[in-house]
Amino acid sequence: MAVFYFDGDQTLWDFQAMMRRAMAAAIGELSRLRPDAEGDLGVDQFIADREVVAERLRGRVTNLEQVRLEAFKHSLARIEIPDDALAAHLNAFYLERRFADVELYDDVLLVLAELRRSHRVGLLSNGNSYPHRLGLEDLFEASVLSQDHGIEKPDKRIFDIASALLPGEPRIMVGDSLRNDVEGAQSAGWTGIWLNRDGAPTPNDAAPDLVIRSLRDLLELARGL
Repeated sequence: MAVFYFDGDQTLWDFQAMMRRAMAAAIGELSRLRPDAEGDLGVDQFIADREVVAERLRGRVTNLEQVRLEAFKHSLARIEIPDDALAAHLNAFYLERRFADVELYDDVLLVLAELRRSHRVGLLSNGNSYPHRLGLEDLFEASVLSQDHGIEKPDKRIFDIASALLPGEPRIMVGDSLRNDVEGAQSAGWTGIWLNRDGAPTPNDAAPDLVIRSLRDLLELARGL
């Protein structure tokens, strides 16, 4: 029985769209609560603030909700409204909307349901979209999120953790990141499949075991396992 692990963000759901809508809503909430707020309140600037904070906390804080909270604190300080209680409110507001606004790609439900008929299916993600928060707990037999282990893909150790949870052969990782999903899987002795929805050219230094444009392309592979 084969084991298929899937990345989450930009593989099963459009994280960027979900994140930007939730951030726009949080900024709207900030403007409602503090109409005196001045400075750059654009979504792109708040995303840039988060990246600054994530880099500062790299290697010290692995919980992404804590990173996001610190990012809101940073943004409020930038616009000269240092208010930790407000940052906590915005963080909760943002997370509630992000998790309630899941936007699955149209091939996800069909393909994962079909794979589960004969194979094992899990989630292996560097994000913080837990299946139960998205109402998707029935799709996966196991979920491995990096923040729970303090290890991120492409580190081989997180693939070993996933292997222990769902034993079987072959072990297959499907994701949109050549480095994290494909190279990480291959370094752990797995098959690395690159989900290249946009049809981007494969870089010369990359060697995925298979390149697919849609998750539907997995079904023929699965039937042969």
